[in-house]
Amino acid sequence: MQNVSELVEKIINEESLIYAIFSGVRNKSEKTFNKVSIKKVIIKNEVKHQFEYFYDKNVEHKNLDKEETKAEINKYFQSYFKQALINTVDSDYHILINKKAISKIVKKAASKKDSEVSHNRKKKYILNEGEKTPFLIELGIMTEEGKIVNSKYDKFKQINRYLELVSDCIPYLDKSKTLRIIDFGCGKAYLTFALYDYLVLKMGYNVEIVGLDLKENVIEFCSDLSKKLNFENLRFVQGDIKGFTQFKEVDMVISLHACNTATDDALATAVNWGAKVILAVPCCQHELLKKIKNNAMFPMLKFGIIKEKLSSLITDSLRANVLEIMGYRTQVLEFIDMEHTPKNIMIRAFFEDTQNIDKVVKEYKQFKIQWQISPYIEEAFGKKLTDKLE
Repeated sequence: MQNVSELVEKIINEESLIYAIFSGVRNKSEKTFNKVSIKKVIIKNEVKHQFEYFYDKNVEHKNLDKEETKAEINKYFQSYFKQALINTVDSDYHILINKKAISKIVKKAASKKDSEVSHNRKKKYILNEGEKTPFLIELGIMTEEGKIVNSKYDKFKQINRYLELVSDCIPYLDKSKTLRIIDFGCGKAYLTFALYDYLVLKMGYNVEIVGLDLKENVIEFCSDLSKKLNFENLRFVQGDIKGFTQFKEVDMVISLHACNTATDDALATAVNWGAKVILAVPCCQHELLKKIKNNAMFPMLKFGIIKEKLSSLITDSLRANVLEIMGYRTQVLEFIDMEHTPKNIMIRAFFEDTQNIDKVVKEYKQFKIQWQISPYIEEAFGKKLTDKLE
């Protein structure tokens, strides 16, 4: 049987690699990143391999040439990862490495087509111009001919960026059952409709999505459009997340436009529901503006606009840390949010039932002392959080 290093040599030399994913860290004590994906790219007419390193809180990219790629992959097999799935032009390979570093290679028919991605070519989105998409047409983003309306191109990019962020969440959801998703503060629901279209029509999952908003006219508009599009399991309800009691358990909670402390209420409710995935884009973080104090930072705090921006960052830092305390792996990402500012922060959290939270609790307490604050989020979470802080 062909060994792993020979297989790697063959695949890279023949330029037949399409995509690969490495996962299952062998020695947790030596862990740096959690998984690595690799895809072939064309940069200035030269074949490179783009490595995507997934850490706990961020993702890094690196482009390597052929020899560097072979060395990096062999290093993973020798001492770091337990398994890999490699898609090539000719075949798929599932490679398993046991504790004695003995490999098993399972070869199957190719499942992917080669689509060399040039850094100089037009980006391929989840939703693409030229592909008629009914909900985009109804919302005035796309013409009947499938062309993106010029004035709506930023909105089109925002929707695609959102779907990319959602696609990373899919491994954390149980696709064997109907997924329940709550979108709090959905507004005109561009992203809610996009989410339903992606999960149901493109991915084929069974989902039940509820969009919540306080505005009656918004709910009426969205409900009518949902019926027109025959989105049977997408409905809209007037109200806020604290008052929504139709579900006892929810798989995914989205809160993209909740102002000030409403984001804290949304996060607390999501945790109480046992949500496996939480996406939140806070706005108007005013709660701590008049509370934060730090003598060493006075040169910053004496300027209103700087203090306002700083208080927003402190607020979102507290939120991300609280979610870690509650057992979530939390990331803070940049998100294009045309409803408010051109660029905003997204808090993305995956429930992993983390048991060792002592370090995070200590950091959280020290952070509060540093800024002399008692944030509303503790009130929103109540005993569930305060018990962990004792």
